[in-house]
Amino acid sequence: MKLSSAKTLVVMLAGVLLSGLVLRAADFSVLKPDAFGHYVERFNSMEDENITNEISNADSWAWLQKEIPFFECPDKEVEEIYYFRWWSYRKHIVKTPAGFIVTEFLTPVRHADVFNAISCADGFHLAEGRWLHDQAYLNDYTHFWLRGTNGVPPRKFHSYSSWLASAAYDRYLVNGNQAFLSDLLNDFVADYGVWEQERQLTNGLFWQYDVRDGMEESISGSRTNKNARPTINSYMFANARAIEAIAHLAGNTAVEQQFKVKADILRGLVENALWNSYAKFFEARHEDGTMAGVREELGFVPWMFELPAPDAGFEAAWSQLDDPKGFRAPFGITTAERRSPQFRSHGVGTCEWDGAVWPFATSQTLYALANVLRDYKQDAVTSTDYFNAFQTYVHSQHSGGKPYIGEYLDEVTGDWINGKSGRSRYYNHSTFADLLITGIVGLRPRADNIVEISPLLPEGMWNYFCLDNVFYHGHTLTILYDKTGDRYHKGQGLWLLVDGKGIAHSGKLERITGKLP
Repeated sequence: MKLSSAKTLVVMLAGVLLSGLVLRAADFSVLKPDAFGHYVERFNSMEDENITNEISNADSWAWLQKEIPFFECPDKEVEEIYYFRWWSYRKHIVKTPAGFIVTEFLTPVRHADVFNAISCADGFHLAEGRWLHDQAYLNDYTHFWLRGTNGVPPRKFHSYSSWLASAAYDRYLVNGNQAFLSDLLNDFVADYGVWEQERQLTNGLFWQYDVRDGMEESISGSRTNKNARPTINSYMFANARAIEAIAHLAGNTAVEQQFKVKADILRGLVENALWNSYAKFFEARHEDGTMAGVREELGFVPWMFELPAPDAGFEAAWSQLDDPKGFRAPFGITTAERRSPQFRSHGVGTCEWDGAVWPFATSQTLYALANVLRDYKQDAVTSTDYFNAFQTYVHSQHSGGKPYIGEYLDEVTGDWINGKSGRSRYYNHSTFADLLITGIVGLRPRADNIVEISPLLPEGMWNYFCLDNVFYHGHTLTILYDKTGDRYHKGQGLWLLVDGKGIAHSGKLERITGKLP
């Protein structure tokens, strides 16, 4: 499918606008990039560059200055990991004959598709990359998964569960490019139909092997049994909701209504069939109809997409998050409850999701927790729980005294597993910048012209922070907090600046909104 000439013109004009913003952004900057160049110097010197793709280590600092929002805070470890994760993400941008893609592994792996692409974390790739100033990277990447093989999806696109439609819509909430997204409506509708043919049970739920959820060697899962899992069902719910919204943008009321019904039905099925009322947790249901009988981190995934109805008792699941017998461990949120007799029972080094800490799952849980804190009435968790989990995530991203991100780690020692040979160095299977931007700082992307800031940073933790040079709906945002007013000289408290002008303010860390000009 090709864009019509009118749509092509809209996209071209949008590109010109974005290019203009790149040139104008410095006019509104509060932070000076030179203050953060030392981080990249250190990253470049940590070890030899094992793989070079589109942007080399030598060119990385110049590229980052053009592409990313800048951030500072008093916790220099958080600051360092923020720039490290952008520096790592950049390594995975690959230019191919099909355009730019984003990889998961730097080194080739057998289970990848053409160009070493893997669909398992494509939703995370879009979430993280939506803050880049140049939209071409993710435009190409989205097209690759939907049309990358002579106009159709690559052969291994469905090798893994995916929330691609939902992630594409969430990206639109940042860049506002309605023409690009509406043009993909038929692709997303067709893809949803393929999932229904391949993975839908007669009862309406979707099934998946744990390995095809990217969560192999789990306690509840199987490489051969067709279990109904909270993961794929949450993803399909999210994709249906996204297609509903995209159809609304495109003015297709028939598709909009069709996918609203699909999402509503699937929500009810998950709530009724995958909720274990005894354990008070969402669990996998086996082929024989029995529940898995174990709480696993995947049970938090429904809240990543706000699937569970509020005030229905489901929030009780979150009491397990900070329980040492549940999911809290010294180096992160475990992938299975620690009280389970089968915790860490599958060996070590073969991609076990039976308890060890996976950044992929940690990212999902932090998104879900942010939604619970903001949109659900409950007393099981607080913003302090979010901040503590986020800080533990920061602490975990080190190896040998240097920043590191790999596949998974020991929950007690913090040692990384399955990465010693370099296979999973700079493993691009999770998010960090997006979690900081939308969680700690609290920018909640929306479709309308209201900018909403709802920080999850508890009062008293930091005296200041600044997220600067954020491209959003055709404008440049700065979000800053200054307890005394002496650091940024804008005044005390939380500020939202659009194109250099303050449009919202509070004297404390709380939800604020402002209208775009």
